[in-house]
Amino acid sequence: MTRDTRHVPVLLGAVLNILDPRPGHIVVDCTLGLGGHAAAILQRIKPAGRLIGIDFDPANIVIARENLTSVGGEFELHHGNFAALPTILAQAGVEHVDAVLADLGVASPQIDDPARGFSYRQPGPLDMRMDPTRGRPASAVINQISQRELESALLELGDETDAPRIAELIVNRRKIRPIATTQDLTAIVCQARDFTLQRAAGAKLHPAARTFQALRILVNRELANLDRLLAVVPKCLRPGGTAAIISFHSGEDRRVKTAFRDGLRGGIHAQISPDPVVADQAEQKLNPRSRSAKLRWARVG
Repeated sequence: MTRDTRHVPVLLGAVLNILDPRPGHIVVDCTLGLGGHAAAILQRIKPAGRLIGIDFDPANIVIARENLTSVGGEFELHHGNFAALPTILAQAGVEHVDAVLADLGVASPQIDDPARGFSYRQPGPLDMRMDPTRGRPASAVINQISQRELESALLELGDETDAPRIAELIVNRRKIRPIATTQDLTAIVCQARDFTLQRAAGAKLHPAARTFQALRILVNRELANLDRLLAVVPKCLRPGGTAAIISFHSGEDRRVKTAFRDGLRGGIHAQISPDPVVADQAEQKLNPRSRSAKLRWARVG
């Protein structure tokens, strides 16, 4: 597996410690990505264990399959949405599993490929679909959504304090011509936030980062899918089984925290993480992506 730091799985040590995968266990990686977490888990559970990997992006599955094949052991990969976890487990002939992992980040190949339209740093079509075979691209969404809905999405999904100004400029610009590319959107956001493109390129946090994040979450219905996963995952775990979810956005983390706490109060969960697990300074230095990662876990009774 490549050791490019962009591909290092975040909080790997914590994931392995919390899920405690052992030989013979059945473990689901709901967000397979390039297979970083999955490979480490598979190494722990083979030869008698079984890994079930799920990813919305068929391109990720191709890469992950190569990485997992080099590890050995039994695994199967499914192209699908983790919101359909019970259906995928039924297809695999499995009713309950020992552990479930979901890393809600975006795989670097998605960001690095200009044709996918995730990056504000590279020119390309404004697409942003994690599964390019279905759904509407970001360009269709941003050219049709109302100004009020757009402003709300930027604020709630991107924590964008300049949401009103950005939404106003987007709506005004699309009246002249459709917003079709990443450059179109980046230029609008930079104008709204009084950044030149040159100054934006050197900023520690690019002024368009939060807008792109919000639009990506909106296009892929990420929060709705997360809500569904949180609702179904306890029913998919064996007694004593553990779910671990890594989030990178405050809206995601709030949902996970609330669901796990409600589950504890309702007797669904026997134990939950008292606080989010975060990367230490050594990991943050090795992998800057880990700085915003928060891991929460819940164990069913």
